[in-house]
Order: sequence, then C-alpha cells, then structure tokens
Amino acid sequence: MSAKEKTEHPVAKTAPAEKAVAVAEKPVAAVAKTAPAETAVAAVAASADKPAEVPMEQAKPERKMKEAWAVAHIFSSFNNTIMHVTDLTGAETMARMSGGMIVRAAKDESSPYTAMQMASRIADAIREKGITHLQVKVRAPGGHGSKSPGPGAQAAIRSLARAGIKIGRIEDVTPIPHDTTKKPGGKRGRRV
Repeated sequence: MSAKEKTEHPVAKTAPAEKAVAVAEKPVAAVAKTAPAETAVAAVAASADKPAEVPMEQAKPERKMKEAWAVAHIFSSFNNTIMHVTDLTGAETMARMSGGMIVRAAKDESSPYTAMQMASRIADAIREKGITHLQVKVRAPGGHGSKSPGPGAQAAIRSLARAGIKIGRIEDVTPIPHDTTKKPGGKRGRRV
C-alpha cells in the first residue's frame, strides 16, 4: 500500500451517487421478481447487514455578508444632536440627520427620544447602502463651551446597536483646548 492509500478514509471509497440512488430506489420486492429466489434472499441478507447508501444533500454554504465599515460622527450639545455618517476617510457622506429634522419644537432637539429616532432612521439609510459596522466618534461643543456631550449621544449609540448595526470603537473627539480662548461675556459676565 502506498502512503496515499493508507491516509485515505475507508468511507471515502463509496459507490458513485447514481448507483447509490438506483439501489435505494429499487425495492426488495422488485429484486425478488427479477432475480431467482436464492439471489433475492442474498440481496435481503446483504441489505440487512449494510444500509443502502443514500447521498446526503450538500449543504449550501452560508453567504457571509462582507463587513462594510463607516464612521458615525455624533455631535451632541444641550441644544441639539447632529448625526453624520461618512466612509472611513470622512470624505463621502452616507447619511446625515439633525434634531430639527425629527421634531418641531427647538427645546426637543437635544432630547434622548429625538436621538433614538434619528439613529433608527440613519440605521435604515446606511443598511440600504450595505454598511454593517460603525465606528462612533462622539463630540461635545468643547473649546470654551461644555466638555461633556449632551443627553442625545448615549441614546443614539444604544439605538444604533439595537437597530442591528455592529459598533466597533467609540471615541470622544471633543476639542479640548490646551490654554483656551477668552469666553464671551466680558469682564462682568453675561447679565441676564
């Protein structure tokens, strides 16, 4: 025996699929009618020892969707929430939405509910374009404004995840000044 024959599995040496189907479809009674009695008894005894080999249907390979990544830029202040989805370079816009596109009242533009509605609409829009994964960049006003994101940022990220979009990396890209520019309002501050 050669090395190749030693490594071959004994199950691999089976009859071709056409012969196996022909054997499986032919009933034992039909074998008895066509062959002499001794042959029929031998065929029944042989079939009892070894079940008929029926080819298994080949399983179709699962089609894996190709991972398509994009970047979701979420600007969240206490007055508004703006979501902007681009490709990885940031050059091509795929979807854009702001709080004013969802609600009428200006006071509701930054609410978590509005952010959830925006995120679900954005998820539908980018799914149509084949995007399955997102990197998220969260930004607050920064500078001499607030350094913490508004109430819509977290709600938007959670809603994107619930919509079936896979979230990769979440990073804070709020501009933090090393020294800062002068705050508006003058020496005595903003007088209300």
